[in-house]
Order: sequence, then C-alpha cells, then structure tokens
Amino acid sequence: MSRADKVLAVNDDLPIRTDSPVHSGKVRSVYWLTEADSRRLIAEKGYDVVSDAPLAIMVISDRISAFDCIWQGEGGMRGVPGKGAALNAISNHWFKLFREQGLADSHILDIPHPLVWIVQKAKPVMIEAICRQYITGSMWRAYSKGEREFCGIQIAEGLQKDQKLPELLITPSTKGILTGIPGVPEVDDVNITRTDIKNNYQAFNFRDAADIDQYEKLLKEGFNLISNALSELDQVFVDTKFEFGYVTDANGNEKLIYMDEVGTPDSSRIWDGPSYRDGQVVENSKESFRQLLLTHFPDPDILLNKDRMDERQALARDNELPTEVLNAVSDTYVGIAEKITGKKLNLSDNPKAEIIAILKEEYALVD
Repeated sequence: MSRADKVLAVNDDLPIRTDSPVHSGKVRSVYWLTEADSRRLIAEKGYDVVSDAPLAIMVISDRISAFDCIWQGEGGMRGVPGKGAALNAISNHWFKLFREQGLADSHILDIPHPLVWIVQKAKPVMIEAICRQYITGSMWRAYSKGEREFCGIQIAEGLQKDQKLPELLITPSTKGILTGIPGVPEVDDVNITRTDIKNNYQAFNFRDAADIDQYEKLLKEGFNLISNALSELDQVFVDTKFEFGYVTDANGNEKLIYMDEVGTPDSSRIWDGPSYRDGQVVENSKESFRQLLLTHFPDPDILLNKDRMDERQALARDNELPTEVLNAVSDTYVGIAEKITGKKLNLSDNPKAEIIAILKEEYALVD
C-alpha cells in the first residue's frame, strides 16, 4: 500500500448522524450531533458538561494548508501522510499536561480514534492569541523595515534576525471580522493592542474585564510549559498561536478553556536546538513547507501578496507538488510528534473505515 492510500483527504462525507450541515475547515471537519445523541453521550460517558450541551465530532484530515490555500501532490496524493494523526497526538499531549498541571481544560471530551475528537460547543474568544519568544517571520520582516511597535508594545533597537526576545511577547490579532471597535479595521486577522481588548472586552466575547488577565496568564503558562518540555528534547519553541473559549461544566460553572489545537507544527514554529546553536535554523514545523513553496515557484510575491489571491489559488489548484516534497513534510510532522509524545505514531491503512466502525460500535452515531 502506498503512502497516498493512507491519506485522509476528504473528511466531510462520513455517515455520522447529524441534522446540521457539516462544517469543513482547512484541515478539520465538524459534525454537530443531534440533541438526542448529545444528551445520550453525556449521560452514558459521564462527560463533565451540562446535560444539554451541544457536542460535535471533529475529524482531522491530512490536508496541508499554507498561504491560505490547500496544496496537493503528484500521484493522487491529496495531503501529507500522518499529518492529521501527528497534529492530534501533539495537541492531546499538551492538553493533558495543561490539565494535569492545573492550567485549564480544553474543548475535548473524548478521543475515540487518533484522527477524531468529541468536543463540546464553546463560546470562542474572538482573538488569535500569538506568543513570540524569538524575532522571526513577519515580525522580523516588519522590524527590518524600521517598525518598532507591535500590537502597542515598543520593541528594543539592535535586534538580529532569529534572536531571542528580551521577554515573551503577546501579539494578538482578531479572529474573524469584528465590527464597531474604534481603531480596529473590519477585516480578519488584524493586529490589536491590549488596550483595544480592554476597552472593548465584550466585543471580543470576554465575560468580564478580569478575564483578560486570566487569558494572558493561561497564554504565558501554556507557552512556558511547552517551551520547557521542548527544551528538554533540545527543541526551541519559537512562537505559537492559542485560542480560547468559554464552556459550562456539569455543575453549571462557566470557565475559560483552551480550544482548537496547541503547540503543533501547524500553529507554532519549532526549531532544532543543536542547529540553532550552530547559527542555522532548521524548522520542525510547517514553516519549512512555506519556505519550500517560496523557493519552488518562480514568483514568490504571489504567495506573499494578499492582492494576488486569485493567482495564488490558481497556483495551488493547477500545480501538483513532487511526492518527495510531501513525504519530507510527513517526516517532519511524524518525527516531531514521536519526539514530543515519546511514542511511535501508528498510521492507519484505512482511516475512514476505522473511524466509521468505532463511531458505530462504541458510540452508536452511525445508522
């Protein structure tokens, strides 16, 4: 069996019982369960949520997205072998540590299969919470052009590319298009300041102003926990994105939790420690794929310039990447997952059939 056969590219066509349309994102698909199935599972499995909480099945795919496009390979390879399993395994590992060390819970209630989460509906905080420990990427590009203020924070002079910052920076941006916030453009993914959040906390879905402190505390604690664990593996945690939301537990208490994914090669930059000490950056994250795309195509401006989105989408649609490129990305993802979890990642020969069987036999969610 070839590696292409093990790829789960289409994940929105599973016969899971639902009375809502399947929401299919870049990488994950979400199946909202019927009210009856949600109530039944909460009672049967003893999930710590209110009895009428809406639940969903979240299925991760092996698709790879970069520069807001989905990329594919030659020979029918519609994703990266092992990528979905690697992302879920890494997130599961960190979420478990967060919970054990008293940081906060996540939206995940159950893990029926390596590619599947059962999640509770959360009220999302409308912030992409980005933490930076090193100056690189878009921040370095802006800094090298003379910018010294990022999200309302003044940055020191004289920094070098890829240097460790004097302190951990929180540089948030909007999640989705938010309206009616003074000084914040009504576009997705625009940088904001702490003052913007404080003065308009309700627009960002915070319950009260005090929760801004809690969100920042969970950000820093989560970042430091992952950073310390990675440094023990001689890996450098460079920057990452966190997302948060509110859920209500079985006792009716509303609480702030981590959601989406954490500390993965998709949401973070992770560098190889020995190489970094030798003055060379070796990525153990999706950044290596982004860099590869920038060198693979003759006009990298198409990938970097948001005004050329039509050309960029055509580039992704009309160009199959060499198989060795996607296999190299697979090696990166699987390698860092096994390093972080300390376990071998077993890739399913037929993930779709496995998922359907488990959801049918153990959860009674397939007719």
